[in-house]
Amino acid sequence: MYGADVARVASLVQTAFGPRTGPPSTAAVVRTALWPIAIMSIIHRSWVLTSNGYITDDWAPVYWALRHFRASEPVYTAAFDHVDPHYLYPPGGTLLMAPFGYFDSIFAARNWFILLNTVAIIVAACLLVRLFKFPLTSVALPALLAAIFVTESVTNTLVFTNINGCILLAEVLFLRWALDGRVNRQWLAGIAIGLSLVVKPVLAVLLLLPLLNRQWRTLVAAIAVPVAFNAIAWPLVVDRGNFIHRTVPYILSTRDYFNSSILGNGVYYGLPMWLIIALRVGFIVLAAASLWLLNRYYRTRDPLFWMLTSSGVLLISSWLVLSLAQGYYSMMLFPFLMTVVLKNSVLRNWPAWLAAYGFLTLDRWLMWRLPTTGRFLEYMKITYGWSLMLVVVFCVLYFRYLDAKQDGRLDDGIDPEWMAPTRGPTARPTASPTARTPAPGVTPS
Repeated sequence: MYGADVARVASLVQTAFGPRTGPPSTAAVVRTALWPIAIMSIIHRSWVLTSNGYITDDWAPVYWALRHFRASEPVYTAAFDHVDPHYLYPPGGTLLMAPFGYFDSIFAARNWFILLNTVAIIVAACLLVRLFKFPLTSVALPALLAAIFVTESVTNTLVFTNINGCILLAEVLFLRWALDGRVNRQWLAGIAIGLSLVVKPVLAVLLLLPLLNRQWRTLVAAIAVPVAFNAIAWPLVVDRGNFIHRTVPYILSTRDYFNSSILGNGVYYGLPMWLIIALRVGFIVLAAASLWLLNRYYRTRDPLFWMLTSSGVLLISSWLVLSLAQGYYSMMLFPFLMTVVLKNSVLRNWPAWLAAYGFLTLDRWLMWRLPTTGRFLEYMKITYGWSLMLVVVFCVLYFRYLDAKQDGRLDDGIDPEWMAPTRGPTARPTASPTARTPAPGVTPS
């Protein structure tokens, strides 16, 4: 046994450092380089940084609310006159997360919660790679993991100890099952997004996708799951009235701190309300036009591109125009950003990644010698990134439309002509249930 272990270790060392019979491929070299970076980034974010913690602590109010819920004590007792994190989850979300209230130690509960979200993010990345038809052994997985775990959204989700990792997994499962085509998968897609809505409504706008796709089972399940959880939890929460009369009004209000929405930044900087409204209406128009083009020319031709690009447009526009949006919501854009591997992606240009830099980077733009300028750059970079990304998506789609209209080929879609022969292995229209594949060499009539 010992000899076999030694031989196995020796074989691994020789594989890593020994001479090869031939030069490795570029993909193999890149994959070899990226895996250590990805693994160490995961460890650093999920262990080192979380151990240090931060002044912002999303977990403490959640943990004590769950403890109070278990003991049949008031849950919705937050003091909204200070800026510390508050417990805002509805009764159904309290019930769903209740198992963490059985930990006697807040630190043990926090560590397990961080582990849960870390695993959820890793699983979501694996599912995204497979959604785009890449094998898990390819360079795509370590590249995606390394990219994900160096972002501000994932780092702060883990350090602040928020549930966004699980929300991301629910989103990816929803998209994967909604694109599957099988009827039973529609139910699963609805359950996945429904579980996320039990806790927080950040993905609620994505329900427009199954509505446009006439996936009624998904819609029914997505609505039934949060309704059921809240119906069960409602009589178990002793101060449920406080949720309606205190917590909900606070959720619907606009706060001028930790808020990257147009309204939040507008209030913070004292912009006139007419300008705030004009900006919100402007981005609604941009989003609506982009969604119309996507639905009209891609929904049936290229379901993967349509659904994931539309998800990005819906999420970004909702964050910009609603009353509250926080920077780490940006991790829900990973499926959208992954579309860069598609030939017809709207992200294959430098303005798109300038935008992504704004809402994903960990770079701090505070400047002690220029405090006013530094605060503006720091507080606005996420809002600017979201805004620029919406502009980019609209411009790419609109220019494609104008070119196709000029060439008289709108009936064939708006992709450039050089994309027409093939859209890549992951961007094929879904065949109808009655469609048949012709035999090789046979032209369908």
